[in-house]
Amino acid sequence: MALKSLKKKRRVQVIAMTAVALIVSTALIGYAMRDGINFFRSPSQVVETPPSPSETFRIGGLVEEGSLVRGQGQEIRFRVTDGGATVPVVYSGVLPDLFEENQGMVGTGRYVNGVFEAHEILAKHDETYMPKEVVDALKEQGVYQEPGS
Repeated sequence: MALKSLKKKRRVQVIAMTAVALIVSTALIGYAMRDGINFFRSPSQVVETPPSPSETFRIGGLVEEGSLVRGQGQEIRFRVTDGGATVPVVYSGVLPDLFEENQGMVGTGRYVNGVFEAHEILAKHDETYMPKEVVDALKEQGVYQEPGS
């Protein structure tokens, strides 16, 4: 009789420890990913419902023609558009080689006081590639043209 209750008690302990380990690991994964998930927004979405200044997200569209200004040091200012709205961007750093006006880009950063402060900028890779989110945002605004059109 004592042996059966000891086995039952041990089984309950193992199940309880497994449940605690699962809860702790889930909490740790969630904590580690809190800054790792960056939602994509088009310029129109940013203008419609501006995110909080503490939220890091990705923005994408076309670099507006005539908007690229190189400032002091490595500071670069430009505007990104999806044809429906335009968002000013400021970035300090070296731009990718393929970065230029009227080309697709995706930036990661925060929207503070009406300006997207980017800490990372990515440009399209070749003549036919543009990130899917950017293409979808441009199509939604009726601006996207298929390559070669």
